[in-house]
Amino acid sequence: VQLVESGGGLVQAGGSLRLSCAASGRTFSSYAMGWFRQAPGKEREFVAGMSRGGRTTYDADSVKGRFTISRDTAKNTVYLQSSRLTPEDTAVYFCAARLWEATRVEYEYTYWGQGTQVTVSS
Repeated sequence: VQLVESGGGLVQAGGSLRLSCAASGRTFSSYAMGWFRQAPGKEREFVAGMSRGGRTTYDADSVKGRFTISRDTAKNTVYLQSSRLTPEDTAVYFCAARLWEATRVEYEYTYWGQGTQVTVSS
């Protein structure tokens, strides 16, 4: 599975972005998808995940109801819709895939994209 993120960029605080992650392969529906992010000087952290059955999970501390993960199986694409962005959301955002259920654990994901930069200005 190859993953390619897009949709990052520069946005003002309070703004919104929708990140996309396009997956190759015909078995996309078998995979759980996750979004992680890594801010400068910090470790990569879990943001949101969606299991193959559609169950979603979020990092409550960082997301606080501002981010929504979704997927379009017909397009082999997973999305991360973000709103009310703050400078603390500035990071490289990665999507990742693993079979079956989404987890919060980075090393449990098998496939990773290259990341897309999100910069939130104050």
